[in-house]
Amino acid sequence: MSLSFKQATLYVTLLSIGGGMGWLGNRYLQGSNNLETGLVLPVVRQQIPPYASPPVLENRAVDRSNPNFIAEAAEKVGPAVVRIDASSKVANQVPEAFKNPLFRRFFGENLPQPEERVKRGTGSGFILTSDGRIVTNAHVVSGTDTVKVTLKDGREFEGKVQGVDPLTDVAVVKINAKELPQVALGRSDNIVPGQWAIAIGNPLGLDNTVTVGIISATGRSSAQVGIPDKRVRFIQTDAAINPGNSGGPLLNDQGEVIGINTAIRADAQGLGFAIPIETAKRVSDQLFAKGKAEHPYLGIQMVSLTAATKAELNKQLDNNNKITLDQGVAVARVVENSPAQKADLRPGDVIQKVDGIAVNTPGDVQERVENTVVGKELEVEINRLGQVQKIKVRPGAFPLSGSSAGG
Repeated sequence: MSLSFKQATLYVTLLSIGGGMGWLGNRYLQGSNNLETGLVLPVVRQQIPPYASPPVLENRAVDRSNPNFIAEAAEKVGPAVVRIDASSKVANQVPEAFKNPLFRRFFGENLPQPEERVKRGTGSGFILTSDGRIVTNAHVVSGTDTVKVTLKDGREFEGKVQGVDPLTDVAVVKINAKELPQVALGRSDNIVPGQWAIAIGNPLGLDNTVTVGIISATGRSSAQVGIPDKRVRFIQTDAAINPGNSGGPLLNDQGEVIGINTAIRADAQGLGFAIPIETAKRVSDQLFAKGKAEHPYLGIQMVSLTAATKAELNKQLDNNNKITLDQGVAVARVVENSPAQKADLRPGDVIQKVDGIAVNTPGDVQERVENTVVGKELEVEINRLGQVQKIKVRPGAFPLSGSSAGG
């Protein structure tokens, strides 16, 4: 006699083997709750007036003497900020208890099978060019090839995901349209804490939301932000950024895009982070051109020297590689067959300059390497046993398959 899924679960309970009921409870909660990790369904849908003529963003400076300059900046950029609705299929896994050979003998072919469900969510993006090139976060469009793109004026388009870069959380989408409004790009390499910061996006499904704050800090490492697998030096802001803001622009007081709103620390309040626009533009150009982005890497793990890290490293090094300096960026490990190993970089080397520029932290080294080109010779100045040496390295493409090399 064929057993239903509920009957199977009942037998599991009677046999006192856990896992089945927890799995069912999880299925129930997923069915009754529209919120997904990292992606949130819209709870309010703005009533958008019928499409008129496309808005044109004037390339004019925002008048900061105007007490409403924030509203002016938001009005200037708003038409080029889009809503991105994405969906992907996710398989529900059968709990381990059901994989027990005892159950297979008892139930035969009537055990529950994995089922697919559709995960839906919303995010933001902004239009780079008038012919429909859009940039957003990789996690907004992860797992799908097409998305629905909605403009502020109400027009809807099917968007083709043309490239995703998980290392920087940047992705690009293309829609077939012409004469679209587009953003103006600013610079993030010269911003300082205390400057105005304006965020536009669709947080929690609330379309075209504008929030404002200041630049709280620059150059935050991925580890500091809590996502150490990324290769980004983040902008920190206290402008409110919530789920759904991801992929939207962070603006300066002139209405120029200086970053892509992205990571949010779940354990913090008043902290938001954005990918610098220089990083986003460099990666998006590669994604549009080749469908992927290449990240130069050397194949080393590094630490900032302190009394404690120096002592710990010297315990691991042989007498021929002991560190003699008290400050700097020390090489802790060299990945086998990496560009660094081929160039004869060694554990215990202390990096002082990369491409002629002084470096003080592992993040500085990584940033200098990231700004070079795969295969192009790079000069690394090191101190080895008190002697300064210059080593030529040709960075390779960062292996996405799981290398733990930090630089």
